[in-house]
Amino acid sequence: MAPVFVVLTVYRAWNIARYTERTPFVVIVDGRSNSARIMPVTTEDPVPSDRVDVVQRVPSASEAASVYEQVGGDATFRRLVDAFYARVETDLVLRPLFPPDLGPGKEHQFLFLTQFFGGPARYQEQRGHPRLRARHLPFAIGRREADAWLHNMLAAIDEVGIPEPARARLRGYFAYTADFLRNQE
Repeated sequence: MAPVFVVLTVYRAWNIARYTERTPFVVIVDGRSNSARIMPVTTEDPVPSDRVDVVQRVPSASEAASVYEQVGGDATFRRLVDAFYARVETDLVLRPLFPPDLGPGKEHQFLFLTQFFGGPARYQEQRGHPRLRARHLPFAIGRREADAWLHNMLAAIDEVGIPEPARARLRGYFAYTADFLRNQE
């Protein structure tokens, strides 16, 4: 089925492009909603200024591994998770997505982040493979929820005072992850 979608998307893009008066354009394909959009290429930045100012990509293994040590290990990641969850408790968009008891989620996030960024492999030992997307599929995560999650996570990074270059790597990973976990339009 996926190859058919790609062919249909390319056909739709070509069909729309016939009518664009040869204006340069880019085709944006959204695999989550099986849709494509044609956007003209302009000199204006299409990303609002309040959005993340980082390249949205997962850090390489060596980049991630060095972050754990750069920030001071477990203590800093514990403060980051605590600061994030303190915001979740009062966030009207995110709070309904979380269970009444935030304790287990805090611990899971702490274990995952420390492992991902080069610390001990405790998450894997206790919970198995992260399966990040699969674990979040039961929750309706659209642009609004992803933006709220990212906003709170970036604010937590600032509150904790994580220095560069680890700060940029965390921001880049969280921006990528917020978008990756979206499962709604």
